[in-house]
This record gives sequence, structure tokens and C-alpha cells, in this order.
Amino acid sequence: MDKQAAQTNNQVWEWAKAILLAVIIFFILRSFIASPSVVSGYSMEPRLYTGERVIVNKLLYQFAEPKRGEIIVFQSKKGPDHIKRVIALPGEKVRVEGDRVYINGKLFDEPYLKEAVEQAKKAGTSYNFIDFAEQTVPENTLFVMGDNRSKSRDSRDPSEGFVDFDDIVGRAEVVFWPLNNIELIK
Repeated sequence: MDKQAAQTNNQVWEWAKAILLAVIIFFILRSFIASPSVVSGYSMEPRLYTGERVIVNKLLYQFAEPKRGEIIVFQSKKGPDHIKRVIALPGEKVRVEGDRVYINGKLFDEPYLKEAVEQAKKAGTSYNFIDFAEQTVPENTLFVMGDNRSKSRDSRDPSEGFVDFDDIVGRAEVVFWPLNNIELIK
């Protein structure tokens, strides 16, 4: 084998190692740290829209508990993963009456819905038509709701119910697609 052939074989081997390392790193990142998720349906409008893609932080909840207001991705009891907003935490009493959510008897302020609720009021209607009688959130579960309250199958629906901590995939961090909508999720 001449010198040029040996050099070519060496370059091929180096490229193969680099590609293999990249694939291994990709699978580790996707499995344990972050993964993409597609928004499907209208339940999170006006915050997230069908077809948008988000990066889900899978590592965060290994070290911290979910917080009220965060948008999480979780495994649904019926079908594909869902994306919803955390409303009430374990041990809290939650109820929903029209456009108002009460946690432990106090009105919960939801600034991310103010504009949509005001538009519904101007139109002479309610933004939310699905009430929820007061219940205490069981330990190791969350009460979640979609931002598009009347078009969301969430914890108010008995077929979905409270979300078990074990079913949480992670917190939605960034919208990365479509490119003109790239932004951090607050």
C-alpha cells in the first residue's frame, strides 16, 4: 500500500470516528437532556400554535419540582404527548369557574391570558366554558390546563385527570420552528 492510500484510509477512519462520536452525543442529548416536541392541536393558543416545534428540557425535573405557570410536556393517558401549563401543585386545592381559577381559595393571576379573556368579554362571552369543582391535587401529581381553555383536554377532563410526575417528559424551553417564531418560552 502506497503512502497516499494509507493517508486516505487514515482520513476515512478519522471521519468515521467523528461521525460515530457525533451520533453517540446526539442520542445521549436526545435521550437524557433535551428533545424536540411538536405542538399538535389548539389547546395552547395563543401561546403555542399547531405545528410549532419546541425544545423540551428533560433534565430539569431530575433536580427540581415543576412550578406553577411552566409549560410542560407529558405522556398522555390517551395517545401522544401533551403540552400544557402547570396550574396547581401537589396538596393545593384548585377550582375553575368560568374565566377564573382559584388556588387554595385565592384568585390565580394569569397575565398570559388577559388579552384573550378581555376579547371574549368584549364579544359578550366567556373565554372558558369548562368549569372544575374544587379538588385537592394528589401528591406526586399536577393540575394542568391548556391556555385555550374551552378547547383543551386537560386535568379538568376525567379521562386525563391529574398528571403524574412520572409521566412528565420535561419543560418546554424554546420554540425553534418555524424559524420566524424562534423564542424562549417564558
